[in-house]
Amino acid sequence: MTSTTAENTGGSTQQPAPAGGHPQRWIILGVICLAQLTVLLDNTVLNVAIPSLTRELHASTSDIQWVISAYSLVQSGLLLTAGSTADRYGRKKMLAAGLVLFGVGSLVAGLADSTAQLIAARAGMGVGGALLMTTTLAVVVQIFDDTERVKAIGLWATVNSLGFAVGPLLGGVMLDHFWWGAIFLINIPVAVIGLIAVLTLVPESKNPQGDRPDLLGALLSTIGMTGVVYAIINGPDQGWTSGTTLASAAVGVVFMAAFVGWELRIPYPMLDMHFFRNQKFTGAVAGAILVAFGMGGSLFLLTQHLQFVLGYGPLEAGLRTAPLALTIVALNLTGVGAKFLAKVGTPVTIAAGMTCLAAGLAAIAVLGGDSYGGMLVGLVVMGVGIAFAMPAMANAIMSAIPPAKAGVGAGVNGTLAEFGNGLGVAVLGAVLNARFAALVAVSAASLPAALAAADSAGEKARIADAFSSGLETSQLVGAVAVLVGGLLAAALLRRAERAESAGATAPGAFPTGPEQS
Repeated sequence: MTSTTAENTGGSTQQPAPAGGHPQRWIILGVICLAQLTVLLDNTVLNVAIPSLTRELHASTSDIQWVISAYSLVQSGLLLTAGSTADRYGRKKMLAAGLVLFGVGSLVAGLADSTAQLIAARAGMGVGGALLMTTTLAVVVQIFDDTERVKAIGLWATVNSLGFAVGPLLGGVMLDHFWWGAIFLINIPVAVIGLIAVLTLVPESKNPQGDRPDLLGALLSTIGMTGVVYAIINGPDQGWTSGTTLASAAVGVVFMAAFVGWELRIPYPMLDMHFFRNQKFTGAVAGAILVAFGMGGSLFLLTQHLQFVLGYGPLEAGLRTAPLALTIVALNLTGVGAKFLAKVGTPVTIAAGMTCLAAGLAAIAVLGGDSYGGMLVGLVVMGVGIAFAMPAMANAIMSAIPPAKAGVGAGVNGTLAEFGNGLGVAVLGAVLNARFAALVAVSAASLPAALAAADSAGEKARIADAFSSGLETSQLVGAVAVLVGGLLAAALLRRAERAESAGATAPGAFPTGPEQS
């Protein structure tokens, strides 16, 4: 992304990063990463508080599902709209608005005395979270120049991985010392500090193209994404063939198809569909979904493996997943991933990272059946793969979209992560359940239910072995999907690079397919 490109985006008021980037860029990065970490923690931190909510708020199973889903549902449904809004009206303004909404929502959630209040507060936090997730990455793209952008995105991606993995651990620690509302109130000082720093340090940038906002596109994408994500979130619990799941999926698909048709017709679309003609963009999109698929699905399986098979408690299980996050943090903080990317290029980096991620999943399946030592090897190898692949793909997505559309690019990246995580849990969970049900031939919906119905110690041992076998099968399926998809994504990126080097893109022009009017 060159300064020439930023100036030629047709009316953009954003300024290209000066040589070396913004003078306070690393302080700004630290601030927005802290805000990003808080948003991501709230995706998983609440899971360990379910018993407390059930007891103190008299929450039903349905209530709990809505408390957990309201946040991720609203957030993922609004990501594209939030990114487009930030591009048009100002990324600094939307980042500040996101922090305010997230802080107020956290206050209401922490003080809630009914499940209805908590669900509403979580939905409000989801709106703030959508604004934060899109604007943080967009700001990173704006304040760092080409020489440091990969490293900066690597650190941003590290925070993504850390937030996803540390949520249950932090929740367990907080609940050991405080009441359940504290896991929300801790967000407030972070939001206040972040707001002050954003208003003081972050430069404004926007791209007010077009005569008016794409309101219909925003409505169609929000309804479509919400329908699809709702089906993915609730499918495992309500059944994939239930009326609610099928209706939600149908609504999502219809509205997303209408969104695509609308975006192809209007002169200033929220998401230019011609981006998907660009093999670099398409390859990065495919890879991003599969990294999230492998990470989300594997952590879903790992927590069950550690508790149900190896017998650890929730906090102990959380601690034993920490090597995955620590490996990612260590490699990205030391810049290993960025250096590897600079040396061998994006396609090779993504291929190597996805291969390591697949190998880690396979190692957990083969070596971690009854031993944490074998699982530890797999977690470290997975961490290496994610540290290499995730920043490379985020950078590929953002560099395949004009700088004026950085917010939309961040929205695409965030949407893919949400979609991939949900898909990983749904698909690998379905494989696990199918294998487990086939081996035990009982109607129980879970391992604890099957064990409770067992008549003897031998029967319980057979059921536990069947669950372990189901875990192994699902992890191997995930490994194969990640490996094949990763190599395909790398091949698409390699082909796109060869097309560019062969002169498919004019010298100095932005290497994307769509016109930039």
